[in-house]
Amino acid sequence: MSADKLSYPLKMHNTLGLAQTCHTLHEAHCCEELISLSQSAYDGDKPMLVLGGGSNLVFTEDYDGVVIKVLSKGIAVSEDEDHFYLTVQAGESWHGLVEYCLARNMPGLENLALIPGTVGAAPIQNIGAYGVEFCQVCDWVEYQDLSTATLIRLDNTACEFGYRESIFKQQLKNRIVITQVQIKLAKHWQPLLSYGPLQHLEAETVTPQAIFDCVCQVRQEKLPDPQVIGNVGSFFKNPLISAQQYLNLMKQHSDIVGYAQDDSRIKLAAGWLIDQAGLKGTSVGGAAVHKAQALVLINQGNATGENICDLAKKVMAEVEAKFGVKLEPEPRVMGRQGEINL
Repeated sequence: MSADKLSYPLKMHNTLGLAQTCHTLHEAHCCEELISLSQSAYDGDKPMLVLGGGSNLVFTEDYDGVVIKVLSKGIAVSEDEDHFYLTVQAGESWHGLVEYCLARNMPGLENLALIPGTVGAAPIQNIGAYGVEFCQVCDWVEYQDLSTATLIRLDNTACEFGYRESIFKQQLKNRIVITQVQIKLAKHWQPLLSYGPLQHLEAETVTPQAIFDCVCQVRQEKLPDPQVIGNVGSFFKNPLISAQQYLNLMKQHSDIVGYAQDDSRIKLAAGWLIDQAGLKGTSVGGAAVHKAQALVLINQGNATGENICDLAKKVMAEVEAKFGVKLEPEPRVMGRQGEINL
């Protein structure tokens, strides 16, 4: 299906519920359509945006380009003695994939339950939650290189994953479209319970379903449903700082929340920083910091993308003034011609 209008509404295609439009909208229902439509748009004379669930976008203006909505579906499963391998089309729901695996006794994704968006978007941001990141279960990622019109498959190492980072977000940005990924799940399942609310669970007796249920409960309590209140989930990355900076902050803020990383840095809880800066409930126009979870910026019903960005800048400035820590936004900010800096 395609729509060719000068102002096609995007409100239903972004979870913030921002009432912007685009010049052209195409829907790609299979891998072949996704490749064909993306290649055609890339070779044309207008900006192009490949759109999954719209859960990581802030539209600040009407988009003067082509939007391709990824709706390709399909999950193929194979296995060997030690692992399950799931080849998943880009348009599959990420949470739907987590449920699919649990229902078929293939655990390993339960910590990543209720993350919004599609499977094709997962490698770009290297999505993560509750101590697990996409890179830990990724076998390979396949994409169409639009600059050369070739289909390429990268193994895990070549994807250059980092904290909310990947080669798709850096070197390959704006020239590829992800078509499918392969997930690799170990048959010898080990629960990961080191993070936050999962720490009370007993490793010897816990089940994948119990972890899934706990994660879903916590996320539903903390994060507003975007179908009710517009939001993109966590708006800011948890900042990484040096151990020395963390020790300095502890002297002034003994209850500061931080998690040690393998590289000796400390990952701070951005939500705690925003909360301690007294910003819960702060609003700019129709945008506000959520009163229950400071990491979430919400559309109260009539927010513009500009309101969201102005509020984000205010949060970033006040956190840096109080703690000397710079916050980075997670979502992509889109202007009339493409992505812009906040």
